[in-house]
Amino acid sequence: MQIADDLVDDDRTLRDPSSSEAARAAAAQRQQAAYRMLGRDLDRESIVRTRMPPGLLECYDRNIDARRNLAALGQSSGIRDTVPAWRIVTPAPADELLAHYREAEAATGVPWAHLAAINFIETGFGRIEGTSTAGAQGPMQFMPTTWAEYGAGGDIHAPRDAIMAAARFLAAQGFTADRDNALFRYNNSDRYVRAVNDYAAVMDSDPAAFRGYHRWQVYYVTTAGDVLLPLGYSETAPIPVAEYLARPSASPPRPTR
Repeated sequence: MQIADDLVDDDRTLRDPSSSEAARAAAAQRQQAAYRMLGRDLDRESIVRTRMPPGLLECYDRNIDARRNLAALGQSSGIRDTVPAWRIVTPAPADELLAHYREAEAATGVPWAHLAAINFIETGFGRIEGTSTAGAQGPMQFMPTTWAEYGAGGDIHAPRDAIMAAARFLAAQGFTADRDNALFRYNNSDRYVRAVNDYAAVMDSDPAAFRGYHRWQVYYVTTAGDVLLPLGYSETAPIPVAEYLARPSASPPRPTR
């Protein structure tokens, strides 16, 4: 099956230090699309899984599990017929973010990979700029009241300040004693906790995975399907998805079933 072969090839490309940036970006984006599709296609996923080599199987399983949990979490809040009031920007460089995660880990004991996983899930490592429907802000999506307690006078929108604050929050919730409870306090969903743990495990086992995820794009699930929000997307208010897709610059949506 071609999608299985592509996943193996893409993983190899992302791990290979001699791969060009263009090749890595293409591999990461194809990998992302594959996991999104397989996460909702149970029949095809079960076939693809049998084609995964032993060394890639745990990574594959965790990516599928994370995707399914995040999809279910999104569906629980309702699939929208609009695209959001966001800006899609270039994230901070991977090396810079990794240095912030490592600094926060050294200061609090919260593992770098869990901080990276939260940053990834919340805003695509800072690609998404915009206030959530609940009022959360910044690359780690803090509510202003929580930021006032853990932000240490920093800038809620600054990657380093937000990452350090997230680490302080998780440490205060007893991360080292009960990881899952601390993560649940960050976002009150068992599915969220599972997804964070899945992505953290993948990145912890192979830091090259972090750089692969860092190249993933932003998709938004709508009634029309998965809509790509490219770099440069900028809306100050939600707009109907049909109106957005009618623009010449918009990519066709991917089906969600």
